[in-house]
Amino acid sequence: MNNYLITIIGPTAIGKTALSIQLAQHFNCDIISCDSRQFFKEMTIGTAVPNQEELAAAKHHFIQNKSIFENYSVGDFETEALSKLNELFQQHNVQIMVGGSGLYVDAVLKGFDEFPDIDPSIRETINTEYNQKGINFLQEQLELLDNEYYQKLETENPQTLVNPQRMKRFVEVCLGTGKPYSSFLGKRQNKRNFIPIVIGLEADREIMYDRINQRVDIMMDQGLLNEAEKLYPHKNLNALQTVGYRELFDYFDNKITLDFAIEEIKKNTRRFAKRQLTWFKRNDNAHWFDYKTNIKTIIDSLESQIQR
Repeated sequence: MNNYLITIIGPTAIGKTALSIQLAQHFNCDIISCDSRQFFKEMTIGTAVPNQEELAAAKHHFIQNKSIFENYSVGDFETEALSKLNELFQQHNVQIMVGGSGLYVDAVLKGFDEFPDIDPSIRETINTEYNQKGINFLQEQLELLDNEYYQKLETENPQTLVNPQRMKRFVEVCLGTGKPYSSFLGKRQNKRNFIPIVIGLEADREIMYDRINQRVDIMMDQGLLNEAEKLYPHKNLNALQTVGYRELFDYFDNKITLDFAIEEIKKNTRRFAKRQLTWFKRNDNAHWFDYKTNIKTIIDSLESQIQR
């Protein structure tokens, strides 16, 4: 019997959670959450974690299962998610995955390439340089050592260019091998024991931005300010370098007013949504639906692709 992984993609605040629950109920299966911000149990409001009613409506995995104090990589998630799917497919040949983290979606659907081991001394040197010169050093190095990949990130996923952990990795591979990081991509064929069916939710930009603005207002009403204040002592942790928290940390640092911080959250979330769409639209196999599409239409489309 064939296994099928229905994957729901799309920008933040578009309605992926609600759709995933409806589909999980129809197919009588579980949901794999693929939102890298929702892994952490200390972050609830600012990451739009499904509420108790939603969690009770369908079995979810990888929701608030880690701590911000743990090191958790996309590679760790790939391993754990595939293991969980193997377990779930023994119960039912259709499962659901949902999330807005494109890199994590790709990890499960396609996997990662293999890279050679790097001399630890190179990593130490890069860390020292980063501590002295900051993220600009890493950006300049990658632009010099792998200009093609740097340009691709700048266009498709600029948030990566300010992620120290990933930038360090790119640079250490370049320096450690003497080859561009991008030269190692696409070399490995990762086998999967499921057939992926990818569907996306989208809306006109004006509608999408309005939904984002409304969501931020709701988050503030729900207590995002208080949640961020509790996390403020740990503001330098990698897990907290994300929209919705960084802006409020600046407010606590007396750099900006609260009203300005809220507007910055809205603006940066809109930018994030735009980048999500750019990333997901690269997937030529995805079938896109308007966010208001009748659930029966989506189910009929999925059922036509699934052999029971």
